[in-house]
Amino acid sequence: MTTEQDPRWAAILARDPKADALFVYGVKTTGVYCRPSSASRLPRPENIEFFDTPVQAEAAGYRASKRAAGDQTLLVAHHAQLVAQACRHIEQAETPPSLNALAAQANLSPFHFHRVFKTVTGLTPKGYATAHRSRKVRDGLKSSHSVTDALYDAGFNSNSRFYESADQLLGMKPSDYKAGGTNTAILFAVGQCSLGAILVAQSARGVCAILLGEDPGQLVRDLQDQFPKAELVGADQRFEQLVAQVVGFIEAPALGLDLPLDLRGTAFQERVWQALREIPAGSTASYAQIAERIGAPKSFRAVAQACGANSLAVAIPCHRVVRSNGDLSGYRWGVERKQQLLERERKG
Repeated sequence: MTTEQDPRWAAILARDPKADALFVYGVKTTGVYCRPSSASRLPRPENIEFFDTPVQAEAAGYRASKRAAGDQTLLVAHHAQLVAQACRHIEQAETPPSLNALAAQANLSPFHFHRVFKTVTGLTPKGYATAHRSRKVRDGLKSSHSVTDALYDAGFNSNSRFYESADQLLGMKPSDYKAGGTNTAILFAVGQCSLGAILVAQSARGVCAILLGEDPGQLVRDLQDQFPKAELVGADQRFEQLVAQVVGFIEAPALGLDLPLDLRGTAFQERVWQALREIPAGSTASYAQIAERIGAPKSFRAVAQACGANSLAVAIPCHRVVRSNGDLSGYRWGVERKQQLLERERKG
């Protein structure tokens, strides 16, 4: 792969501040290294080399660029801090605060704050609030004696408002969710690919599970554990075309995969999963880099846990996350599968 074909070169051309947490580049003709957002004169592609961290660049003999205006990292860090404060405010508020209130707290215009918040978290402020309330409702339904208690604890001030949004929040009726998925039909099919057995499952809202393994029977049992009281329905020939689409993507990643997904996670997990979907095929990012991108730089261990909780293999590409030194880390479906997926993506 040439430098011009590398997705990191595109980030340099765009002076993308979101990429500042992902890599730096050294300029061979000047001996300095810069962040992707640097306003310095663009070097020729053949004169640069990439490094995951400034430490690696300095170890290779480069020194930091002195152009103060060329590095927007401080601005990115400031935005991350503002968004983290807004997230805490949303989580602690009895009712979701308005966009204007959040923007005023951050001392930004509503338009600018909305754009900054989505850039950092991958979600709009309203989407983040919805995801947080979804988690509170789910946790409440698991522990409360009644649906009413759970909805008021999550900040809904009326039954009607809650039931209007219940399907979006839970993917099913609240009483069914509390009963472990009772009355919910989930279509599924099991197939084979070069990585072994594969199970694809779909609810009324979208694909809710893509599981990999050696034993097809175990994959079905794993799906039953995930949806213990749902009605699991062996899919027909039309659904098997969806399985073929997923298998095709595994065998040839260049085909791409664009499926409606039924995501069921906490607000934090959904932020992580959105960030994973933004990693270009053929590239990787570390847990620490993902934590930086979602505005929670100290939460790299929680990022790893969110990757482990992902039940949508390849559709949510947690296989593209590696350790800071580039080594492959644990993978829910086995490190060998992770390595094979990465190698295929790099070959294009």
